[in-house]
Amino acid sequence: MPKTQPNLFAFPAVDDVAAALRSYILQSQAAGITRHGSFKVAVSGGSLPKTLAAALLAQPSSERNAHGVIDFSKWEIFFADERAVPLDDADSNYALLKAELLDKIPADQGKPTVHTLDAAHLDDIQELADQYEHTLVSSFASRDSVRLPIFDLLLLGCGPDGHTCSLFPGHPLLRETSAWVAPIEDSPKPPRRRITLTMPVITHAVRIAFVATGASKKDVMKQIFDTPDGLPCALVNEAAGDRCSWFVDEAAVEGVSFPRRAFL
Repeated sequence: MPKTQPNLFAFPAVDDVAAALRSYILQSQAAGITRHGSFKVAVSGGSLPKTLAAALLAQPSSERNAHGVIDFSKWEIFFADERAVPLDDADSNYALLKAELLDKIPADQGKPTVHTLDAAHLDDIQELADQYEHTLVSSFASRDSVRLPIFDLLLLGCGPDGHTCSLFPGHPLLRETSAWVAPIEDSPKPPRRRITLTMPVITHAVRIAFVATGASKKDVMKQIFDTPDGLPCALVNEAAGDRCSWFVDEAAVEGVSFPRRAFL
């Protein structure tokens, strides 16, 4: 367990969350490009793509961030989890990200490389997971030489039960240690058939950013930060320490005693 604590950044309104998230992503993008010439990022679904769009599609009158501007041409986008449905299905995380963000990227910001699941394997959930793991292997070098892929940034959400990606409280997948991508056929939240990054991959990232907004999150946020008790989001906090940052509005952390940090 790291000796550091996660960063909890709380802002008055959702617009402030998006602005801070943009700055954080720019920092992460610059670091990734410096390291290996690209920006390898994994995203989840839910309400996150909408907040990402607000952050990344903003057109400030002048970009004051010292880390430059968003350059999607350097981005490799993966999915932290995905539902075993066609890519144009309403339940697809890719379809959601496409509608909220990808289809709206201005031409002058470049075009990202997007790694979707292989819909040819929807009937075989294990093969679907294996093929997506092969996608990771191709991007992060051969598995023989890399114990775990190292994402520059994971952009994650938090469910009302404390789940993240498709890792649910008390589920056996939380104990998976060898696979990079795992299938799940009994998700307590529909659709039941999914694939997900495993906990070792998630907690191995250079940076992890959770986004949680709204008063509906305050009960689970109190659990995650004040009485964690093994919730998946809390397990990420414990394993990643200060590599993990939370971008929330004040409504989401009302009553949470865990100390906030100033976002610089």
